[in-house]
Amino acid sequence: MNQFGLLNTRRFFPIFSTQFLGAFNDNIYKNSLVIFIAFTLADQADRNSSILVITAAGLFILPFFLFSAIAGQFADKYEKSMLIRRIKIAEIVIMFIATLGFVFLSLPVLMIVLFFMGAQSTMFGPLKYGILPQHLQETELTGGNGMIQMGTYLAILLGTLLGGILIAIKPEGRYLVSLLVLFVAVCGWLASCNIPEATPSDQRLKLNWNLITETLNILRLAGQNRTVFWAIIAISWFWFYGATFLSLLPSYTRDVLAGNEHITTLLLTAFSVGIGAGSLMCEKLSGKRIEMGLMPLGAIGLSLFAFDLYIIGVPEAVTQNGVDFTVTGFIQHQGWRVLMDLCLIGAFGGIYIVPLYALVQSMSEETQRSRIIAANNILNALFMVCSAILTIALFAINFSIPQMFLLVSILNIFVIGLIIFQMPDFMHRFFTFLGKLKPN
Repeated sequence: MNQFGLLNTRRFFPIFSTQFLGAFNDNIYKNSLVIFIAFTLADQADRNSSILVITAAGLFILPFFLFSAIAGQFADKYEKSMLIRRIKIAEIVIMFIATLGFVFLSLPVLMIVLFFMGAQSTMFGPLKYGILPQHLQETELTGGNGMIQMGTYLAILLGTLLGGILIAIKPEGRYLVSLLVLFVAVCGWLASCNIPEATPSDQRLKLNWNLITETLNILRLAGQNRTVFWAIIAISWFWFYGATFLSLLPSYTRDVLAGNEHITTLLLTAFSVGIGAGSLMCEKLSGKRIEMGLMPLGAIGLSLFAFDLYIIGVPEAVTQNGVDFTVTGFIQHQGWRVLMDLCLIGAFGGIYIVPLYALVQSMSEETQRSRIIAANNILNALFMVCSAILTIALFAINFSIPQMFLLVSILNIFVIGLIIFQMPDFMHRFFTFLGKLKPN
């Protein structure tokens, strides 16, 4: 059965649709809140909108540090489909509170909701990746993870666009967003009701409620298997790389490309479509195996096309005209090349990330799998915070955005080189993979 055939099965489609709707809802709310803060609440509260937006991002990511250890333990100890349904019920409650925040224009309530959404995502992460190996055969893991990644980035794109469109409608926008997030939350719970049961991995596990010691425990647990640990580092590096690019896109559009919000959306679309396409290609490229050799291939593309964005620099038409581009004008003046680079960065990113997730799932001990995935989530969050710190520091020393693309391209070479030095099997499998591509 190919990856699209999985959508016709009860063992995959309910978890796929639950994940899709959850990511969709997260991004409807996050983007609408960011715009609402920037254009409504900041003025009313007489506060700096940039600080509020940064605070919002921090509140969403904080639960990954605080609660991942608990989430991993729960997912290993208890039946996963039951936990997912309870998390989806919690999402309905959280989104109901969000509607109160929008209706009464309460910034504290909306910020608290963002924190609880992050907590809900933290609890769901080990469950969604931990349940896949229990319901899919090993030959289906790469395709299944590819579908999950494709669906997630499509949901992020659609949620971001729709959240921005709805909240901008005056004066009904906040009510429309409130109704939509509630409706999507209910749909997510209904989808979760069809997820088949998954036998608890370790019912004898004794829960450790000390967040600090258990966080250290699960990080040590992830380090016990060398292959799994370095695969997690490789995944976390991709989150660093992707977070850096996504955070730079608005400024890149405005300050380098002389574009408007529509061009930012176009660039985000190219990146998201690329990741979806690359993720779907993995099953075909790997021959339905968990192919470690795809990671170096993806890494090459990530550096190559980030470097090309540096080469493009400031398009000549911008320096000559000094005017804002429309979408049509942008495409006519080297915009096609920027779009191609971002789409291919996304595509090679999908090729890079999907086999790594499948590798972690397949090589983790069944009784520890969810806790190891929780450790992965902690490191993902840490790398994203490091990305934000580096970006702020580079802006402070007057790095241009094209120079940042160059730096990330070079850093990618060094990080992947370190991972391959520690795990030569990645490169061995890469050469084996290339050998299979040669014509007979």
